[in-house]
Amino acid sequence: MLKYIFKRLFTWIFLLVAVIFMAFMLLHLFGNLMGHRFLVGGTPEALWEWREMRGLNDPVLIQYTRYMAGIFRGDLGNSFWSSMSVTEEVMTRLTYTLGLSLAALSAALILALPIGIIAALKRNTWIDKLSMFIVYIGISIPAMWLGVLLIHLRALHIGWSPVVRRGNSWDIFVLPAITLGTVMLAAMIGIIRSSVLEAMEQNYIRIAQAKGLSGGRVIFKHVLPNIIIPVLTSFKANLGVFFTGIIIVENLFARPGISRLLLQGVANRDYPVILGCLFMLILFFALLNFAVDITKAFADPRMRRGSLC
Repeated sequence: MLKYIFKRLFTWIFLLVAVIFMAFMLLHLFGNLMGHRFLVGGTPEALWEWREMRGLNDPVLIQYTRYMAGIFRGDLGNSFWSSMSVTEEVMTRLTYTLGLSLAALSAALILALPIGIIAALKRNTWIDKLSMFIVYIGISIPAMWLGVLLIHLRALHIGWSPVVRRGNSWDIFVLPAITLGTVMLAAMIGIIRSSVLEAMEQNYIRIAQAKGLSGGRVIFKHVLPNIIIPVLTSFKANLGVFFTGIIIVENLFARPGISRLLLQGVANRDYPVILGCLFMLILFFALLNFAVDITKAFADPRMRRGSLC
């Protein structure tokens, strides 16, 4: 088990470093464009001096090594635009992104479990058809369109939930959390329903039912432990779409999170800010995936015995 944990940890650390390396190199393909945004009308000598002060005239590999060494010290550099510490700016925005993400993920998982189970138990009834309608709509609808629709409904008809305002109280990110969590909710309902249906067809479930166990005991004692792995696998597979949704939702609802700071950095060609935001988003993504991998390992008896490590 420990071997598996260290293996997954090493894998995600390697992927994190590799993605940061690719992002760093892609940004430096712009070459002499770096600094142009900040020295409009400046002389070539002023631009060279500006780049020299920030180490931008050094070879790219040296710049990358220096940047990675700064990451291990908790230093993401300084903004080209404001000269502020990128670490401080990112950490200031982090609570908004984490609050919105955890609210959306928690709501999706909490709601998906009972809906998926009930849909499977009520197969081919109106409840099942309604849940599948939610699945198809949730998977198909773009996050941008859903967000715009919710803003329109709130502004014109409901008069509920502030859309654009700073803070993290529950009524401020209801609409963003709904928009962000819809795709994950739909995917989870679908996989939970299909996993429960598959489990109910197994012989051990029929034996438990034949012994006179109540439906609730069958579900909680025999079905739920056997759907954990496919549910976690589906959750992990949809994390990529979820993180794309974070970027869309935070900017659509003007949430002062990391994604909004990222797009501001792109607009200003503020490469330290871009790299700092990408690093935090990738780190968050890697930590979630690592947590899912470890949870799957504890849920699978073969991994606990070390046969899959």
